[in-house]
Amino acid sequence: MVRKKSFVGKKNRCRFCTKEGCPRPTFVDYKDVFTLKKMCTSQGKMFSRKRSGNCAAFQRAVADSVKRARFLSLLPYVGE
Repeated sequence: MVRKKSFVGKKNRCRFCTKEGCPRPTFVDYKDVFTLKKMCTSQGKMFSRKRSGNCAAFQRAVADSVKRARFLSLLPYVGE
């Protein structure tokens, strides 16, 4: 019997990191609503690190930026 190869998906890369590595200090602009909307579901929940492909440092920075944008009413707290 021929064994089927299991599909190994492509690894998500952090969209904020460069080829040299993760730049310090990590900063994500809270006014960049277009990028922050990609990090949230249609219900307003944030994507996990595994789903968004961000590294740990930038996932924390994105979380802070989303919360700041919600407070300033640039992003909704709940979906539409």
